[in-house]
Amino acid sequence: MTLRITITVCAILAFLCGAMGSSAPSHAARLAVEPDNVFVSFTAHIRQQIQTDKAGFAKAQTCTEWFYRQQRKKPAPSPVLGVSFHPVRAVDQGSAQTSDCPSRYPGGLDAAREDFSRTQSALSFSLTFYEFALVGDGNDDGRYSQRELQDILESFGLSFHPGDASATQVAVLTAHFDAVRKTGGLDILMTSMGLLYDKGYRFTAPDRADLNRVSG
Repeated sequence: MTLRITITVCAILAFLCGAMGSSAPSHAARLAVEPDNVFVSFTAHIRQQIQTDKAGFAKAQTCTEWFYRQQRKKPAPSPVLGVSFHPVRAVDQGSAQTSDCPSRYPGGLDAAREDFSRTQSALSFSLTFYEFALVGDGNDDGRYSQRELQDILESFGLSFHPGDASATQVAVLTAHFDAVRKTGGLDILMTSMGLLYDKGYRFTAPDRADLNRVSG
């Protein structure tokens, strides 16, 4: 079965074209009133990482573009005899806003480009994992049933213990997200996604709407 990664590019583009805002207020409200809801707690953890990844990606992109602009600027002309008129130019606002790029990336353009690639991959991973978390809520009721939790955990090769408290289940899921993210385990994530699809789970219209809110 071939499983397409539905957000790796489109979610990045949605972020670039949209504002860097927080996710819908309903998420925070639900977390406050449903502290034992594993789905709400797990997706909140991933969303927090997405916001961090967005900020890092935006900084790397801004500085990469700034270094490119610096390379395109013509060198100052050599002094010559005679009188000439050089109009005073307004301060480049973009340069003023990116004045810390040289200190942030002492290696210049190469360092900025490397960080751009790294942060882009990190953001793509977090968004894809968020998609996975949404897909795991098979009936889109905003919570994981015991069967859904079992399918999610077993897709990662983790044991499911029905008697575990919600806080314990959340801790297992968030720890796994953090661990796989640190290793850049996109292949592991997509294998797990494929196992859910094999069991009939799908990325639904409500899932897409939620992902678009987080991506924008």
